[in-house]
Amino acid sequence: MSRPSPTVSIMIEAAQAAGRKLLRDFGEVENLQVSKKGPADFVSAADKKAEQICFDRLSKKRPGYGFLMEEAGVIEGSDKSHRFIVDPLDGTTNFLHGIPHFAVSIGLERDGELRAGVVHDVIRNEIFWAETGEGAWLENRRLRISNRRKLGESVIATGIPFMGRGDHTQYIKELHVLMGEVAGIRRFGAAALDLAYVASGRFDGFWERGLAPWDVAAGIVLVREAGGEVSGLNGAHPLNDGDLVCGNTTITAKLIDRVEGKIKPKV
Repeated sequence: MSRPSPTVSIMIEAAQAAGRKLLRDFGEVENLQVSKKGPADFVSAADKKAEQICFDRLSKKRPGYGFLMEEAGVIEGSDKSHRFIVDPLDGTTNFLHGIPHFAVSIGLERDGELRAGVVHDVIRNEIFWAETGEGAWLENRRLRISNRRKLGESVIATGIPFMGRGDHTQYIKELHVLMGEVAGIRRFGAAALDLAYVASGRFDGFWERGLAPWDVAAGIVLVREAGGEVSGLNGAHPLNDGDLVCGNTTITAKLIDRVEGKIKPKV
């Protein structure tokens, strides 16, 4: 069994601390669902508090490291080689509506390359972590990508563009191609957990467009270290451009062919 390095241990501790705060706030959000104003302002504050917890914990233990965070944006550090990429609340809409499926996601770049990732499923209290060359893990259990090779046997996760975001027509075309070929398509609303589930074999593949770096940084490391492949779509960079597909090598190739329009829908 591999053990997390000191830096990954710090990332895990920060994610857990932020998760504890979110869990307390989540109980309050459920109470706020019946109010006229609704919980949106409260959730925005909870998101920022969780991010601050991550920043405080990480910067104290690794002073000088830079940050890229969903709320605060880019924070330059004196150490130009290292940067944490933080999403303090992946699955904000779920959280806002009292749906118990959200996560804290922390990735680490070294010299521009993703080197480590932690995804904390707050409700299930699951810690997914990975480090380049050390594999991907759920606590102390080694993770392996699904070995399914046929789309007809595969469950594929995705993200659906919502109001004011993304190309809805393009997504419907992609969905039309795939839904007739796969065993199921799931949309759970938290990309970091989708990627963690691909790494653990719960999902066989995943595709989504328009993701931010903090949505996927940790999950990319998880999938790769579990033996999977992460690729951009139409020449995109999967981290910086946010159009991403992943799974084992065979499933990834089949998803790319269909999402990029090389395979037409069955009629």
